[in-house]
Amino acid sequence: MSGTMGVVACGAAAMLLLTLGLRDATTVRRLRRHGIRTRGVVVDNVRVRSGDSGPTWAPVIAFADRRGHRVEFTTRMRGSGMNLPTGREVPVVYLAHDPQAARVLMWRHMTGPVVFLLAGSAIFLSFGVAIVVL
Repeated sequence: MSGTMGVVACGAAAMLLLTLGLRDATTVRRLRRHGIRTRGVVVDNVRVRSGDSGPTWAPVIAFADRRGHRVEFTTRMRGSGMNLPTGREVPVVYLAHDPQAARVLMWRHMTGPVVFLLAGSAIFLSFGVAIVVL
């Protein structure tokens, strides 16, 4: 019985992560094809969580959309090596109808979340298969 529950739990987690990864990949594809490119400035770094290894910080990027409205967003990719110092100018891409879905136009910020979601899905799927086989 516990093996069946493990397979179901791993399968559900894998499907959820796969769905989120494919949704994110679709957004990235749409941004690359139809996105409006502009420049943004890192205006702040906010604490998003504290853990045993220290706090995690997320940069807040501000840019002006094509109507001249100020838009602020935080990056989805966080962690060591992903930080953007306050005051740095970065390339930004956004959709005209949804500027809040903006992304920093760097490989690690555009593709990184998709890769991690799909990798997580593959890991849960492999655990589910391992439970069935073993």
